[in-house]
Amino acid sequence: MQSRPNVLILMVDQLNGTLFPDGPADFLHAPHLKALAKRSVRFANAYTASPLCAPARASFMSGQLPSRTRVYDNAAEFASDIPTFAHHLRRAGYQTTLSGKMHFVGPDQLHGFEERLTTDIYPADFGWTPDYTRPGERIDWWYHNLGSVTGAGVAEITNQMEYDDEVAYHATRKLYDLSRGHDGRPWCLTASFTHPHDPYVARRRFWDQYEGLPQLDPAIPAIPYEQQDPHSKRLMDACDHAAFDLSDEQVRRARRGYFASISYVDEKIGEILDVLQRTGQAEETVIVFVSDHGDMLGDRGLWFKMNFFEGSARVPLMISAPGLEPGLIENPVSTLDVCPTLASIAGIELAGLAPWIDGEDLTGLMRGQGTHDPVPMEYAAEGSIAPMVAIRDGNYKLTLCDPDPPILVDLEADPAELCNLGADPVHADALQRLSRLAAARWDLARFDTEVRESQSRRHVVYDALRNGAYFPWDYQPLQKASERYMRNHMDLNVLEESQRFPRGE
Repeated sequence: MQSRPNVLILMVDQLNGTLFPDGPADFLHAPHLKALAKRSVRFANAYTASPLCAPARASFMSGQLPSRTRVYDNAAEFASDIPTFAHHLRRAGYQTTLSGKMHFVGPDQLHGFEERLTTDIYPADFGWTPDYTRPGERIDWWYHNLGSVTGAGVAEITNQMEYDDEVAYHATRKLYDLSRGHDGRPWCLTASFTHPHDPYVARRRFWDQYEGLPQLDPAIPAIPYEQQDPHSKRLMDACDHAAFDLSDEQVRRARRGYFASISYVDEKIGEILDVLQRTGQAEETVIVFVSDHGDMLGDRGLWFKMNFFEGSARVPLMISAPGLEPGLIENPVSTLDVCPTLASIAGIELAGLAPWIDGEDLTGLMRGQGTHDPVPMEYAAEGSIAPMVAIRDGNYKLTLCDPDPPILVDLEADPAELCNLGADPVHADALQRLSRLAAARWDLARFDTEVRESQSRRHVVYDALRNGAYFPWDYQPLQKASERYMRNHMDLNVLEESQRFPRGE
């Protein structure tokens, strides 16, 4: 193996981590991910830094919480001066490429990637900015609604399938290019898919695999609106729940479409891993599999994400590396940890950035050494009226938001999170201890002020930039067609030989 391994990051979107207690659950038809799990370190309790796409991904790339990146929501700019794992690896001599989604907002659409093979699936401007000055008001043209549930079913092509088919194609093409040895640097390739994100639609051959399963019914029955906690009520209102009367069959179809979408993206991942193996690069490559956040899938009557319940906040995380013994790790960890862990694997020293990185290097934990600090999470986007934070420490998880009562749960005794222990004197010590940890990390009043200022500025800028000539920030993939295949400034003999791999068989 070369001294600095290659890195292949396989990222998916909105994959519920409770379905990965030790790799994919038995009922999931995911043969490629199951095979990867057998040779990986598997983190049973990995959490997103924020249960929404853009904040989660900026934090995943930088190792910093949204309160540091200022990517509070899906329309907040990711500043160019924030180092990401792509910057760290590229600075250390790696070739860095992205195929697929990363939901960058702002004019910088690379953030350390030397090359980007696709555009993004979502807009890069400020149009999806929430507005805390109008609490409870739905912004219908871009807010989630339950049409993803009522419209679940079968299709052979959708907007999302078209995107992920392209992501896989470009990722495999890049692996073929890398195998031919034209660039001697170690590489980091990120292939980032939009499935199994809603809408819950799948191709027939995947849909048919999940007929009649008991898992099509939510494990946690729907909680009546009046009995929900304040934030869950706000999320239901944001999703326009009163306009939909979901039947049990519609819920089952939505979950079936979601499970089938996992099988679809598993097949895409299999295509990439197959090319990695056939081009002889697998022995020198670290593979990371991760999601940005989860999906409630009807548990508690909630859908999508945007909260700190396990279905929304817990994600799959698996790391396979040459010489790394596979196994299961129960310690709570975070997607914030991926950036410093990749740096450590590549031999990069990040001591100078330590005060600004909220994640931890997992290499010790993966080798059975050390522990992990309590895991922090943040949320300050649609469906909230003030920033929310959470801490997972041991069996306990505490959620805090200034307008709401605290929510404390014991995940060992109550994995469904049905009993709020925040007012229970028996658990007062745990509440005080986690509250002290939260107070040491967050000034919620200041956090709220910063979010509101950011929203106000972006509303002004967006309105201005949509007046007159419009210059989009969306990434435009460039293809140098005159440098591909055979052209007359090339020697045909040299071209054919250099583009063949392996040679001399």
